Amino acid sequence: MLENNSFLVFSGTKTKYLAEKICSSLGCPLGKLLITRFSDGEFAVSYEESIRGRDVFLVQSTFPNSDNLMELLLMIDAAKRASARHIIAVIPYFGWARQDRKDKPRVSIGAKLVADLLSVAGIDRVITMDLHADQIQGFFDVPVDHLYASGVILPYLQQLQLEDMVIASPDVGGSKRANAYAKYLHCPLVLCNKTRARANVVESMQIIGDVEGKNVIIIDDMVDTAGTITKAADIMKNAGAKSVRACASHCVMSDPASERVQESALEEIVFTDSIPYSMKCSKVRFLSVADMFAETIRRVVSNESISSQYLV
Repeated sequence: MLENNSFLVFSGTKTKYLAEKICSSLGCPLGKLLITRFSDGEFAVSYEESIRGRDVFLVQSTFPNSDNLMELLLMIDAAKRASARHIIAVIPYFGWARQDRKDKPRVSIGAKLVADLLSVAGIDRVITMDLHADQIQGFFDVPVDHLYASGVILPYLQQLQLEDMVIASPDVGGSKRANAYAKYLHCPLVLCNKTRARANVVESMQIIGDVEGKNVIIIDDMVDTAGTITKAADIMKNAGAKSVRACASHCVMSDPASERVQESALEEIVFTDSIPYSMKCSKVRFLSVADMFAETIRRVVSNESISSQYLV
């Protein structure tokens, strides 16, 4: 248990469920924060206790809608004006991360814009998990502690004790992440090569590797509409896979993702609790990252290294 005399933990509206678990792990109360909403949709943030000279940890995932990002920005600004010593944004899911480059003419780089907004608002550090692209860390001019959901997903996969396990990536872009899992678990790697008709719509997909008679685990960083991951599961099952499961860090699960997962060949799909999930799907399972974030906060406050938390 960490002595709560130098830091406080606060949460925005939609990530309070996770902040409460983080505080429980730290053995400290969740800070008192009031968010007042007006009839036109505007809202205001105020701290209901003194934060002067404290390290303030603000827990908020910036998933849609944009109110979650705006809440975080106002929380940062209010903390800065209330003379907090350090302001640390704890962002389990960093939204807009898919907009990390100009992949065609005349488009925004949303991840860089959000990083700039947070920096201008007044953050001193960011703690986040499984960014869609590692280079987003370089968009910030403050330290970024980049955690990995593998810390909770790998132990879960090991306890399944599956024989003939194969790790799969649903696209070539995720091959580095999937390869790290495969090396840790000492099992083969399979890739899926896909082409998109447009955003969120997969046109075609081919499997590179052998899945016949194997228990396949598809690894990804997020699942949005679940089109890619369910198509990959169905193709692998048709190719003779014994079973197909999926693990992803962030449960975006936009409609009709839940229906697609339920009707697919997937036996289960495992997420962390970085984003709240309100839909019903019997195949969805959650692993909590609260203890991992709590330990990182403890180490940041104590000026200890966090690298020993990483499994891969």
